[in-house]
Amino acid sequence: MNRIAILLSAAILGLSTAVVSAHDYKLGSLEIEHPFARATPPNAPVSGGYMTIRNTGNEPDRLLSGEATFAERVEVHEMSMDGEVMKMRQLADGLEIPAGGEVVLKPGGYHVMFIGIDSQFKNGESRNVTLTFEKAGTIELDFKVQDMKAMQDDMKSDGHGSMDHGKMDHGNMKQGG
Repeated sequence: MNRIAILLSAAILGLSTAVVSAHDYKLGSLEIEHPFARATPPNAPVSGGYMTIRNTGNEPDRLLSGEATFAERVEVHEMSMDGEVMKMRQLADGLEIPAGGEVVLKPGGYHVMFIGIDSQFKNGESRNVTLTFEKAGTIELDFKVQDMKAMQDDMKSDGHGSMDHGKMDHGNMKQGG
């Protein structure tokens, strides 16, 4: 019986190499913390995904793309201010994660865009997404779905401000397939 327990423990330890904790992940020199997605109203065509990506390595890496069975496309996006208007655009070359640094994907900034989603994202759900990095490779993550209030509470506790959606320009965002 002790031999079985030892084998089971070894198997569990082997599985834990990709998952650092219940909601943090590790892939090579990359550490991915708290991936979460925005809850959506019924029939919404898109949602955003957010997380912190830390690179403990000596070389930069790059978040290139993603895939998800629930979305037609998964793209890496950036939001920026153009005068009084917030604009969103896809980062065609991906998002650099600097060596020894981190990038925070959050509402109003860098984010993963789930386009053409097949169902409503409901608070408390999880959505499985595969992200691809230039050097580290691919990793499957569970994005926890949070409603706007929970996201705003998280952002306030992190010292981030809130975002005015009324001044957002989605004109540069491609829709459809």
